[in-house]
Amino acid sequence: MQRDRVYLIIDILTKLIEHGEVNQSSLLLYCRLNLSKHKEIFDELERNNFIVKKHSNVGKRFIISYSITSEGIEFYKKILEPYEKFFPRK
Repeated sequence: MQRDRVYLIIDILTKLIEHGEVNQSSLLLYCRLNLSKHKEIFDELERNNFIVKKHSNVGKRFIISYSITSEGIEFYKKILEPYEKFFPRK
């Protein structure tokens, strides 16, 4: 079963609230997402200033991580939490 876009966003923001900063691989795994299919959701959340993308180098590895902004937390609490209460997942 495919999740609606709004539930994908809820899942992403929930994990960022729970864990703080999360590397991209872990976040994709936690939320059961595919980067090539769902990259536009991450880009949209970043454009709307709901999440922040951070690049860092650890040795030879290039790591991308995400964290939620105060605007993202407010959006989650005011819009997404009530949405999920009114329209629970099946």
